[in-house]
Amino acid sequence: MNDPAFFGYGSLVNLATHAYADPRPTRLAGWRRVWRSTTLRDAAFLSVDPAPGVTLEGIAARVPGGDWLALDEREAAYTRIDISETLGLDCSAAVYRVSDRFTLSDPNGHMILRSYLDVVVQGYFRVFGPTGVTAFFDTTEGWQVGVLDDRAAPLYPRAQILSDMETAQVDHHLRRLSVPH
Repeated sequence: MNDPAFFGYGSLVNLATHAYADPRPTRLAGWRRVWRSTTLRDAAFLSVDPAPGVTLEGIAARVPGGDWLALDEREAAYTRIDISETLGLDCSAAVYRVSDRFTLSDPNGHMILRSYLDVVVQGYFRVFGPTGVTAFFDTTEGWQVGVLDDRAAPLYPRAQILSDMETAQVDHHLRRLSVPH
């Protein structure tokens, strides 16, 4: 990788949602996923927080020509954080974290869109298999905000159609973690 790279830990793991070059499974040490409520919308955003001892699976992909503009626009609610030394690639790298200026301390009413969660889980299932899906759920906090079931009429703009197996993965882990929905 000569161009800089980003670490995707949510919808960017689903390769059907973007065309960034050279996506590859990667691990990022020292971070965990967390659902964040923001001032930007009534649904929760997936973000990351520093977390010693936790390792996330995700993908690293190139930012064509080092031009971050398109990715910054896609991730407008997020701040880009340099993780070049942590990720250990042969190029500079970044991860996106929900900007503190948008974060709400009270998550009430900011549920996880099932259509978004479906996209994330589909990506993990296709890249990492069932164990990757389990790891996604186990290294993510904030499930207590609950899930809004918009699967029949998706609110997430990059919603995907899931296979029966992918749908079963989402539903199984929501039950396993007793996530309100």
